[in-house]
Amino acid sequence: MYLLKLVVSLLQVYVYIVIIRAIVSWFSPSPYNQIWKILVDITEPPLGFIRSILRRYLPSLGYIDISPIILILLINCIIYLIAMSAGGLR
Repeated sequence: MYLLKLVVSLLQVYVYIVIIRAIVSWFSPSPYNQIWKILVDITEPPLGFIRSILRRYLPSLGYIDISPIILILLINCIIYLIAMSAGGLR
């Protein structure tokens, strides 16, 4: 039970990291900024994977990147499934 709560908490923290990266990316951060490098290193693997799938199946949306939204939805689905399998994680 405690392990599942830990996993859910880590996934929730990851959602916040994805949101922070999406917001900071609007301001064109310096590629030499260490905090930005860490954010990109942590979030780019799943976001890049989602972007590659989107490029195959959706037309170009210009400068709009919806991969963070899709990643957050997927993580929330995983959290929901964990909570339901554990009986609500009380």
